[in-house]
Amino acid sequence: MSSASTIYDAAYARRYRAHDDEFDSSDPCRRFAVWLQQLCAAMTPPIDVLDLGCGTGRYFWALTGVGDLVGIDASPAMLAEARVPHNAESITARTVTLIEGDIVSCPVDEERFDLVYSIGVLAEHVPLEASIVARVARWLKPGGRFAFTTVHPDSSSIPPTVKRSVGRALAAVAPSFLAQPLRDRLLARGRYADERRVRELLESPFVIESLFRFESEAHLHCWCVARKRG
Repeated sequence: MSSASTIYDAAYARRYRAHDDEFDSSDPCRRFAVWLQQLCAAMTPPIDVLDLGCGTGRYFWALTGVGDLVGIDASPAMLAEARVPHNAESITARTVTLIEGDIVSCPVDEERFDLVYSIGVLAEHVPLEASIVARVARWLKPGGRFAFTTVHPDSSSIPPTVKRSVGRALAAVAPSFLAQPLRDRLLARGRYADERRVRELLESPFVIESLFRFESEAHLHCWCVARKRG
């Protein structure tokens, strides 16, 4: 049994899905939905979309002008809930396909999608690494968008330990050969990502169109939209 199956089991998925139905009481969730609607509106329909770590399909309804929508998640229990997602009657995608798989290794056709988005997954539940960015770049059509959130290392949700405080101070003044290992530790090997790390990872295959901080109910996030070069 995979760790995702163990952690995100049926009981967790039911609780998560119940929270979906309280969507309208959550300002961050509404803002994420508006963000996706604006992204879709800026693209010429029909667009093909991949939700990376789709969970219960919380945001499927917010997408517009979509031909094929694909959701990938490693938890079968979460995908079971995604078959009847929040606001299901408002989903306008022509087709919705749910795939159980690890986003680090799940096979996806190259240059298939116009938009790949991921909310509350990368640099949170899955490390944000160069290999993930390279995979997304291969999945996107030229000019396609990669839209995602990360947990910022300055988030108040991260315990402010003495080691983190000392490490942050040293990283700011240390020479680069010492500062980089310190930064890697502060970013928990990709479990968190600040603006600098996002720029470092996306610099080659993407042009960053927007990158800013956002405070949700749980974390301080980086919020990024990037366009695939070429």
